[in-house]
Amino acid sequence: MSNFKIFSTGIVAIALSLATGCTPTTPHDQTTSEAPVAVPVQGTESPSPTTSPTTSPTPSGQNNLSSADRQFITEAAQGGLAEVQLGQLASQRGTSDAVKQYGQRMVQDHTLANNQLKQLATQKGVTLPTTIGTKNQQVKQRLSKLSGTNFDRQYLNQMLQDHEKDVSLFQTEAEQGQDADVKTFAGQTLPILQDHLQEVRSLINPGSSTSTPTPTNTPTPTTTP
Repeated sequence: MSNFKIFSTGIVAIALSLATGCTPTTPHDQTTSEAPVAVPVQGTESPSPTTSPTTSPTPSGQNNLSSADRQFITEAAQGGLAEVQLGQLASQRGTSDAVKQYGQRMVQDHTLANNQLKQLATQKGVTLPTTIGTKNQQVKQRLSKLSGTNFDRQYLNQMLQDHEKDVSLFQTEAEQGQDADVKTFAGQTLPILQDHLQEVRSLINPGSSTSTPTPTNTPTPTTTP
């Protein structure tokens, strides 16, 4: 009987030990749970803004004309005004119809050229003269005192001198001018002035063929086989 109690007691002890063995001996320490590894954030460096050079807007060609281009514009403006005023004088005081018609053409052609030059000067920031100048004013006063065939002759001679000077002035600007717009104006107006010059030459010397010179008879080159 005593042996049975001892055996029962041993079984109970074994059962208790098995029951208590299910529980972990060391409680799980939550504080020691692995914290997520703090991965250092790789800062994506935003590229520093490239310092683009601050380009100030360049002016559109205004006030950048060379002294030669400015002088051309001034001389062309004064000459154009003078041609218009002298042309009006010729259409009024001229004796021959040819002189009257030439004066009217001067008014028409040079008024158109003067308007084009005025637009160009405004674009380039140049102030045009409003008078014909002292020299041209003296010419106008001298012609105003003449009449008849004397006026016709003196007016045509003056037109010959003026247009020889104008053709040279415009041709030089068309070839050597620095501003493209001014050069274009000179080049487009030059043929008109050359035509004026040829016409006045033919009026002064009706028998001369200055406009279409007779070609010289040059020997025809032989073609070698």
